[in-house]
Amino acid sequence: MKKTFVLFLAVMISFLMAGNAFSASEKISLPVGFVPNVQFAPLYVALEKGFFADEDLDVTLDHNMEIDTVALVGAGRLPFGICSGEQVLLGRNQGLPITYIAEWYQQYPVGIVSLKEKNLETIESLRGKRIGIPLLSGASYIGLEALLQDAGMTDQDLILEAVGYAQVELLTTGKLDAGVIYTTNEPIQLQELGYETNLIRVSDTMAMVSNGLVTNEKTITENPELVERMTRAFVRGLQYTMAHPDEAYEICLKVVDNLKDVENQNLQKRVLEETISLYTPEDGRPLGTSDPASWQTMADVMRKMGYLEVNIDVNDVFTNDFIPDLRAEP
Repeated sequence: MKKTFVLFLAVMISFLMAGNAFSASEKISLPVGFVPNVQFAPLYVALEKGFFADEDLDVTLDHNMEIDTVALVGAGRLPFGICSGEQVLLGRNQGLPITYIAEWYQQYPVGIVSLKEKNLETIESLRGKRIGIPLLSGASYIGLEALLQDAGMTDQDLILEAVGYAQVELLTTGKLDAGVIYTTNEPIQLQELGYETNLIRVSDTMAMVSNGLVTNEKTITENPELVERMTRAFVRGLQYTMAHPDEAYEICLKVVDNLKDVENQNLQKRVLEETISLYTPEDGRPLGTSDPASWQTMADVMRKMGYLEVNIDVNDVFTNDFIPDLRAEP
């Protein structure tokens, strides 16, 4: 009887200790914006492979498109978020202490696509042409303005129309000459439909900052160990996705609603492949690090657009201090 009681007590202690360990996991709601999509594969991979769990992080992804990530993270209401470089600069311009801690896309994913038959291969060739753009704001617009500034042109040199996300239809029906798009999406759609295309990439002209992991100064100061763990799990997700694209796609099939029902699976796989190609730093830097020059270019473009009212020191906007060097890991 005594042995039975001792065994029962040992089991209960083990159970309670396990319960305490589980409850010690940090619960993180990570706003990512946009709807679930294969382009978020590294996050799905990090969850599926236990990279967040390895860091005692209980992460849930918030795909709510309405959420204001910069405001919530900048105000300290959320510790982390996924957002683009221009949003970080805009937040800093408003005095929000938001900090970019891991760069996801190393190549800016915006470009201008046209059907090859239009023979529009340079920015200068777009003069007087009808160009569609999702909105006259955001990353797409900043990418367009960067190309125009570099060519000594302005919006007035184009017939610029906000068309939402109907570029493919409008291009194939001849209602647009070219469209400002994400290089990981519409060009592939057009090619899968059988069209040859010309693509002018922002990244072929200049380096600017796109999506990445952000936090705030308070979290960095008060809980740097949490920032380190979150960054490590995030970068491991990037690395694993790059090394195992087929497995990453299979993971997406599990978590992206209706993806397995999509008729053209090849299109979705190509979108993932093109997205993965944007992750790698071109100069041998560790995965996830930011280049100060790309931040300066982004700030200069936005300042010329009138988006930045204050003189922002880009070295205050990002840090590479939490990036793990995983180059030796499988």
